[in-house]
Amino acid sequence: MAEPDFQLLRIFFAVAEARSYRRAALTLGLSPSAVSQAMRRLEAQLGIALLNRSTRSVALTAAGQRLLDEAGPALQSLSQTFAGLGELRAEVSGALRLSVPRSAARLCLMPLLARFNKQHPQVQVELSTQDGLVDIVELGFDAGVRFTERLPADMVALPLGPAQRFIVVGSPELLQHREAPQQPAALSAWPCIRQRFASGALFRWAFAEPGSGQAVEIEVSGPLTVDDQSVALTAALDGLGLAYVYETAAQEGLRSGRLQQVLPEWTAPGTGFALYYPGRRQASPALRALITCIQSAPQSSV
Repeated sequence: MAEPDFQLLRIFFAVAEARSYRRAALTLGLSPSAVSQAMRRLEAQLGIALLNRSTRSVALTAAGQRLLDEAGPALQSLSQTFAGLGELRAEVSGALRLSVPRSAARLCLMPLLARFNKQHPQVQVELSTQDGLVDIVELGFDAGVRFTERLPADMVALPLGPAQRFIVVGSPELLQHREAPQQPAALSAWPCIRQRFASGALFRWAFAEPGSGQAVEIEVSGPLTVDDQSVALTAALDGLGLAYVYETAAQEGLRSGRLQQVLPEWTAPGTGFALYYPGRRQASPALRALITCIQSAPQSSV
């Protein structure tokens, strides 16, 4: 049996991870037909079928699964070695595609990317900001950002900055003529700025009961529904209603007196963002450089 070509093995592992020629082609920057031809050459070299194909899906044969399980780690290690040698002879360059929620981009990623650009000016970063959940493998992203509790189970995750808490804020003009609400249920009598997810679901406001810490979630009502938290914050500054926003984003308004916090003792513990990427895919030199940048930054400044 002839030993297979290294590049053919790389293509096989991309197909095995994606379970799709089309998604593997997007990841590798090849055409689906080129991926299909490469798999036929690899199976011909090995003399055994590695993939079962249908019009809609690709599945591994027993031989394909064994090749993935036993040779995958070795190939990944070899790829990392080759990439490391390349980094020794040249500055890190290339493209880096990231899928990031809009709030995460503003709160923690932009300062990081400014530092990253100074260290690696030859890397071209493409940032796609949307709040809906996407399949980063299918859409050809190198990595994504999500809240830690919403990460796909098969991804490698790297914490990205401190935990982010949500607080309720309103303008002094809105709050000056009546007593501020003392518990979340009282928000039903107040105009609130609602937020809607890309899925169409409304964002429920979460609180923690003082003393017990018991979680409380409510659905508010009000004169305005938005799909971007920065718009909700602007509406609160303009006195249109109470808004449920990241504490970090509201700090400037709180310091200047243009905003006041409501129900501070009911504030729920925060959760953090994480950078995530496929565990079985070989990270590009640009992505590895970004990972190093995150790991070397002070956690409070990420």
